[in-house]
Amino acid sequence: MTTEQLLILAILAITMAMFLWGRWRHDMVGAAALLACVLAGLVPPLEAFAGFGHPAVITVACVLVLSRGLQISGVVDALTRAVLPAQAGVTLSMAALIGLGAVLSGFMNNIGAMALLMPVAIQIAKRLNLTPGQTLMPLAFGTILGGMTTMIGTPPNMIVAGFRAETGSESFSMFDFTQVGLVVAMAGIAFILLLGQRLIPARKQTGVEGFDSGAYITEARVLDESKAVGMTLHEIEATLDESDTQVIGMVRNNVRLTIPNQWRKILAGDILILEAEAETLADALSTLGLKLEEAVQPVKKDETENSDKDEDKEETKEEKEDVTTSDEIVLRELAVLPGSHLVGRSASNIQLRTRYNLNLLALSRSGQLSIKRLRTTRLEAGDLLLMQGSPEAVSEFAADYSCVPLAQRDLRIPDKSKIWKSGIIMALAVGVAALGLLPASISFAMGVLASMALRTVPLRDVYESIDWPVIVLLATLIPVAGAMESTGTADLIARLIIEKVAYGNAIIGLTLILVITMFLSDMMNNAATAAVMCPISIGTASALGVNADSFLMAVAIGASCAFLTPVGHQNNTLILGPGGFRFGDYWKLGLPLEILIVVISVPMLLIVWPL
Repeated sequence: MTTEQLLILAILAITMAMFLWGRWRHDMVGAAALLACVLAGLVPPLEAFAGFGHPAVITVACVLVLSRGLQISGVVDALTRAVLPAQAGVTLSMAALIGLGAVLSGFMNNIGAMALLMPVAIQIAKRLNLTPGQTLMPLAFGTILGGMTTMIGTPPNMIVAGFRAETGSESFSMFDFTQVGLVVAMAGIAFILLLGQRLIPARKQTGVEGFDSGAYITEARVLDESKAVGMTLHEIEATLDESDTQVIGMVRNNVRLTIPNQWRKILAGDILILEAEAETLADALSTLGLKLEEAVQPVKKDETENSDKDEDKEETKEEKEDVTTSDEIVLRELAVLPGSHLVGRSASNIQLRTRYNLNLLALSRSGQLSIKRLRTTRLEAGDLLLMQGSPEAVSEFAADYSCVPLAQRDLRIPDKSKIWKSGIIMALAVGVAALGLLPASISFAMGVLASMALRTVPLRDVYESIDWPVIVLLATLIPVAGAMESTGTADLIARLIIEKVAYGNAIIGLTLILVITMFLSDMMNNAATAAVMCPISIGTASALGVNADSFLMAVAIGASCAFLTPVGHQNNTLILGPGGFRFGDYWKLGLPLEILIVVISVPMLLIVWPL
């Protein structure tokens, strides 16, 4: 064993101990390990920060941005209603979620599948009163398991197929991985559903927690294409019951009906007065295809300076004009303070749109449900206002009228155009990567650029969407993993264990190849692990005089099954921040899962790819 090999092993041992200790944040530990490798001469100084330009790092960052776009545009809501059961319990909901993730991962890059379903998993966690991590970890593991079922599902499978071609045989085909991979994936998913949920730490995300601001009262117009047209109020209330939304009145032909007949049929143009929590308002609108009565883009100030001062005419004019603005539009909640100039006045009275380019979307008033039309309702101290407009306009309005902004929450109003744009951008990015037309990093980066250009992700949210400690962790450990490969340490470990333990037994050798590949994949990039272990597996099979295909397939399975750490697979890395996990949380579910996979895989390999 050389000095370099001893040094890298010592650094890795200390790094893993620091990760498990948990006193330092994971990105600090990763940076310390990288700098230690540089000082020890294991990583050239000029290559120390090359990891920040590594495709895996770029892919993770871009996926986080695109995932944010899917979440805030409403794609997630539409996907959840179309595919996942709305009223199912934990087991059925998780089975549908993980199953969908596994199927998608078989035919697209499993990072893309994880990105698509990550926001859905977070929403399911809220509905089932689970922590985000309790749905994110099963989904991450499920997408990893699904990726091993086809050649294009994960990079290690493609690497293994390439090595087989180099031996003089034909490359593995698309579904050569399916027979073993499908059985292993199904067994792993069944384990996660039946037993694994109990092994996931119930950690909450750090930061500001949500708060209860009470229900908002808002007005939603029934459009010509709305699902609500022709339904009775009774049917609508039954449909909205899932999102805890109530119909407390309606407006027809400018006449407000406080207690309308439940069997009255809804017509296009009717306005429903709804009571809903801020978080469920978007779901209620999407379910029936409604549009907030006030939810139109504000007009530009320079176009309204000389407008008619008559309040009613001004409001009517603005409703008819569908003028868009280039300003970034956000939703903010404001509380009306005692003594505010808003007390006793309405949105129409202060000419909210003309003066501030703002819309009043909803009003929350504790203990009072019977209000007039939203725009003409006299405001009171303590009212909560849901405002739509640019951040600058909201801040100016709050300062002028003595309102206090509440803690920012992820509130959104469905926008069909953005739903389609976000969905198409993600589909194209995933499709281009899955078909191999462009590397995943380039494909997803183009998706982010398109999202920024089309404003499906607000520009100020692009960098806020990225979990930078996770990016730093991944970027610093990639050169460390490279040092493990370049010094021959990975090859040395594998060969020593095989020579000392296998003793010429092919089945033991096959099991060791699988276990060692899993171990290395948990600590270094899975593609790099496959590249290191493929030559070793071929050489081992040759020395034992057995079929190399079974050993190569063992490498494919082992390289994909990285469940012990957040750095072994990019899907594990993606959930580290959103799930509130620590480095040592993964092995609690990952270790028994990997043991199960070994028990299932070895007999299946011997049956499908006999020695």
